[in-house]
Amino acid sequence: MTTASFSASNTAAVAAAAAAKTVLITGVSKGLGRALAVELSKRGHTVIGCSRAQEKLNSLQSELSSPDRHLLLNVDVRSDNSVKELARVMMEKKFVPDIIVNNAGTINKNNRIWEVPVEEFDTVIDTNVKGIANVLRHFIPLMLPKSRGIIVNMSSGWGRSGAALVAPYCASKWAVEGLSRAVAKEMPDGFAVVALSPGVINTEMLQSCFGNSASGYQTPDTWSLKAATMILNLTAADNGASLTV
Repeated sequence: MTTASFSASNTAAVAAAAAAKTVLITGVSKGLGRALAVELSKRGHTVIGCSRAQEKLNSLQSELSSPDRHLLLNVDVRSDNSVKELARVMMEKKFVPDIIVNNAGTINKNNRIWEVPVEEFDTVIDTNVKGIANVLRHFIPLMLPKSRGIIVNMSSGWGRSGAALVAPYCASKWAVEGLSRAVAKEMPDGFAVVALSPGVINTEMLQSCFGNSASGYQTPDTWSLKAATMILNLTAADNGASLTV
């Protein structure tokens, strides 16, 4: 199933969205991940967040509604061992996610592909593609016994088109689209794996591409209001979809 938009169309989906859920969000210390975590906590859901920035995680903890209900951990999604440890800790604390939002991502500095340093190219691929694969590897087995779950892999409009000077980023997001559609075919009934393009949002990543003109786009906080509703209302019927907030 593929579609460019989403709408909650039945009472069962709305009722399911209203129930408190445990949501794992990667890259939670800033931008879209942070805004989504704050919004979901306001709505009564439990947030399991991870990032490499411990100070920003500490700051976020105090911003979440009912801070003691949430778990924020220092994790590098590029490292399979780091993600494996996150899964172990969550199982130990009996946190099994109902929803995973693979949000952690990075972009290269504007440059033609032959001028992008190899280390920078590797960082984009390791974070945006391998990071998602690491999370899927360790968390899908934890979710399978529940016979239901939603996995949202953050994509981009540039994962469905192309743009000069950000070829590594475009390549990574095209990979996210393909990975999501393939994994969707591997999941049993009751699950959904979707690729979600957030739209154009004024984040640090957009600023690195657009410069000062990024300020003309909506903020992560504004975006999170619609994004949270959309993610909470996803159902197994959306499996394999490419969606846009």
